[in-house]
Amino acid sequence: MPFIVAEELQSPSRGLNCQFEHNSDLCHGPSYPGLVTASDHDRQRPQNPPPVAAPDRRTRTAAFFDLDKTVIAKSSTLAFSKPFFNQGLLNRRAVLKSAYAQFLFLMSGADHDQMDRMRSYVTSMCTGWDVEQVKSVVGEALHDIVDPLVFAEAAELIADHKLCGRDVVIVSASGEEIVAPIARALGATHAMATRMEVADGKYTGEIDFYCFGEGKVQAIRELAAREGYPLEHCYAYSDSITDVPMLEAVGHPHVVNPDRTLRKEATAREWPVLVFTKPVSLRDRFPAPSGAAVATTAAVGISALAAGALTYSLLRRFAL
Repeated sequence: MPFIVAEELQSPSRGLNCQFEHNSDLCHGPSYPGLVTASDHDRQRPQNPPPVAAPDRRTRTAAFFDLDKTVIAKSSTLAFSKPFFNQGLLNRRAVLKSAYAQFLFLMSGADHDQMDRMRSYVTSMCTGWDVEQVKSVVGEALHDIVDPLVFAEAAELIADHKLCGRDVVIVSASGEEIVAPIARALGATHAMATRMEVADGKYTGEIDFYCFGEGKVQAIRELAAREGYPLEHCYAYSDSITDVPMLEAVGHPHVVNPDRTLRKEATAREWPVLVFTKPVSLRDRFPAPSGAAVATTAAVGISALAAGALTYSLLRRFAL
């Protein structure tokens, strides 16, 4: 399967692949907002499967989550610009440009043209970076950067799907070195992300697989074929109009904090619209790595607007 980027994730608390018993009786807890329930397909599962036999793979379903502005409040790639700067991977101008791009992303989302510019910017920026150094920086900074950004509603929704016996898959256009650790912290079963070309342990600036648009759909279909997910019984969540192909690929599409264009599309198609606003700490769910700092930071509301305005004043002459 040359196009799929799928990592089976080791959960710190649940074991390999975050496996859960496939039993619809587990779907008795509260759900957000009453949307995650045992489907007719789920109810057909055997209530007491033999303890030794492997679960029938044909009955498994999944929930696919976009990452940026769906599960976390910012761009996961741009959020790591400060630790990359601290480790000498970025200069000050690059950090400021990343902050400005983050501000635009927060205010207006990203369409296809903006995502293409972002892809070119990021691939150019990281050309020549050492892959292991990037993984180390992400691992050490994960909790400080990501912890304040996770939407409580998204964390609850992920937990509800897992209680219903569904696999949880994070699908993101960000790089796999960033997406996989975040997905693992969230307790996801799989992560699918953009894969950069590597030569001699360094990024070449080329992309092996771009997990975006139709690329996401191809990866989802390949994973579904491998794992036995009937997509008509699966769920998908995204904030962006660029993910309409992913939403169309499943039987239960939902939009989260949608951009203007996606909101209009969701209204026309009668797709449920969810609004996530509450950050939540994952520290109780996922222990910090040894040696990592455990300070918590948060920047929301007026602080984000002020930072964006300041960055804009510094960078309005720069083209992204």
